[in-house]
Amino acid sequence: MARPADHPPLFRSGEFISEPTDAIGDRIEVGVLVVGGGPAGLACAIRFGQLLEEDPQTAERLGEVPLAVLEKGKQPGSHLLSGAVVNPRSLQRLLGDRVRIDDIPSYGRVLRESVCVLTGRRALPVPTPPTMRSKGNIIFSVSQLGRWLAERAEEGGAMVLSETAAERLLVADGAVVGVRTGDKGRGLNGKELGNFEAGNDIVAKVTVLAEGTQGHLTGVAIDRFGLPGRDPQVWELGVKEVWKVAKPLDRVITTMGWPLRPQANFREFGGAFIYPMGEDMLTIGFVVGLDYRDVELSAHDLLQEVKTHPKIRPLLKGGERLEWGAKTIPGGGFHSLPTKFHASGVLLCGDGPGMVNIPALKGVHYAIESGRLAAEAAFAAVQSGSGLGTYDDAIRSSFIWQDLHEVRDMRHVFGRGLLVGGALAGGMMLSKGRISIGKLRTTPDATQPLLRTGRAARYPAADGKVTFDKLSSVFASGNKTRDDQPNHIRIEQRVPRDVADMWVHMCPAKVYTAGPESDDGLVTVETEPSNCVQCGAITAKGGRLTPPEGGSGPEYTQT
Repeated sequence: MARPADHPPLFRSGEFISEPTDAIGDRIEVGVLVVGGGPAGLACAIRFGQLLEEDPQTAERLGEVPLAVLEKGKQPGSHLLSGAVVNPRSLQRLLGDRVRIDDIPSYGRVLRESVCVLTGRRALPVPTPPTMRSKGNIIFSVSQLGRWLAERAEEGGAMVLSETAAERLLVADGAVVGVRTGDKGRGLNGKELGNFEAGNDIVAKVTVLAEGTQGHLTGVAIDRFGLPGRDPQVWELGVKEVWKVAKPLDRVITTMGWPLRPQANFREFGGAFIYPMGEDMLTIGFVVGLDYRDVELSAHDLLQEVKTHPKIRPLLKGGERLEWGAKTIPGGGFHSLPTKFHASGVLLCGDGPGMVNIPALKGVHYAIESGRLAAEAAFAAVQSGSGLGTYDDAIRSSFIWQDLHEVRDMRHVFGRGLLVGGALAGGMMLSKGRISIGKLRTTPDATQPLLRTGRAARYPAADGKVTFDKLSSVFASGNKTRDDQPNHIRIEQRVPRDVADMWVHMCPAKVYTAGPESDDGLVTVETEPSNCVQCGAITAKGGRLTPPEGGSGPEYTQT
């Protein structure tokens, strides 16, 4: 059986590490540099601003730019997508009495919720597992929340640099000293165009990597400083749509079962989520673990299929799809966390190092809390010259660590199929983690052997009303990638048919095309990188996503 891992791309993390190359007078100097304008990075910026306000002497010593945030999207929020039913505890800690949580732009609190197991025709209600309870949580558009947080960060003195991709980690004398930003205005062949702008070295006393899922420099730093956790990280892929609907939805709905198959040999794990966004909108999405084996499995098409279910289709009747997007989610949990969350000069926070609770479908509040704690560690370092190890201590003393430890084996057991995995997970939930499987390990998603079952024949055809094809969905993401910019996707182009077809079906944005099979049994895979919405799935399944030109990619506004 073919495996994607047997056909790796030409990539090594060392090529994205260098010493500063700009002359000293040409470097951009900041006090603290945050890479990533999502919840973790912006929470870090907000908390750092609060600490500066309490200590004017340190603020003055850090100069004109005490903290800068690099955001690769057009603006903060452009690349943020989540099933954002958010536990508010981290926001409350971050904002204190400065802002009432219910005054942050949102779609209100969760009042009702239900969980059901789907069959092809029925929806069987089951008690809501403790880890999935959301009553009292707040429904956000995480892209809108990102823009709101960015405004608060700027009010506190942070400089937010949008359309700026961090390409290389700057390391000198064994310590991270900043990042090199990517060039802009290169053509498909790499040559400089008329609007060319070279990247810059941005140097800082502390660099905080808060890049989100599949963080490019986070992975580079984990490799460079020898920080991989006990288990390799594994990933889920979520595809999500925002709908304007005729009838309001009164609850959060989570599904398991159909259209996924329960047998262990398929390794199909995931389900749908649906939640209201006010009176006239809802979000519907589907998440599937990327350790699946079927060549033709497709998260995008599973979402289209689940919308045809007789219990779900009525929710969309008379409605209109407004927006679409896709994003990976780190799924390995506690055992896949790095051995440390810092190295000399650098801190890791949020989704990048894997702070996500997959059984609870929650990660935003962990990102915010880790960003807050990173700010406190960074501030102590620039204020008194202390080391960054206090950040690790703070993470291990936080609810992030406790929560992830309680569910540490739950993702692993679903490798045994839905029924056995569900029973084992139930025991672990009831015991709050005191029951531990212990011996199970994750293996990288790309090492799973592939099989074929003709799965794609059962996906519904796109009708443009309820079900949609991939290209129209890319349009609905607001994608703004130039057709003629350099290719940011690395794959081995000559691969077995099964690997090629797996990439074609896996990608929600129709980036990959497989050619005819040659005499050697291999096919050539062509890419259309301008379609890419930077979900990161290719990195999980045998390729590598690298930073595209700053400002490219989706323009999410409601996800």
